[in-house]
Amino acid sequence: MIPTKSILAFGALCILSCAPADRSSELEERRAQVAATGAEVMPFDLDATTHMFEKTEFGGIQQVVADAADPRQVVLIREHLEMEAERFARGDFHDPAMIHGEHMAGLHQLVQGHERLSIEYSEIDDGGQILYSTEAPGLVAAIHTWFDAQLRDHGDHASGHRP
Repeated sequence: MIPTKSILAFGALCILSCAPADRSSELEERRAQVAATGAEVMPFDLDATTHMFEKTEFGGIQQVVADAADPRQVVLIREHLEMEAERFARGDFHDPAMIHGEHMAGLHQLVQGHERLSIEYSEIDDGGQILYSTEAPGLVAAIHTWFDAQLRDHGDHASGHRP
């Protein structure tokens, strides 16, 4: 007869060995949902563009660029980011909440602290960028947390640094 402790240990090992596969599957499902919702909110083609989220000492830089020289995608990126920067400066983070969920990490703090944020849009080669800056350490942390959540959710459509 096999001791009960051995059976329990074996069972726990089986459960733990399956957990990474389950988490990976959940993450892929989440990314697919984010991409589907993102396609409804963002006018540019996610498969033809890349999001970049670079953390800085005072906040961060969000860029979206066309992967290839595609003037139409560049125009769509710029129009969208300029409009989003204006909304974010007013504390309106509705679009990220629609894409990533209302409980997205860092989002509530950014909405509540938007008056202490400087949010500036500018054009860059092949796309646009939004610069987020603040002197409030809690908001810097919220921006970094928010960027991490976007990197996780966007998967292959995003990068944690500029080229």
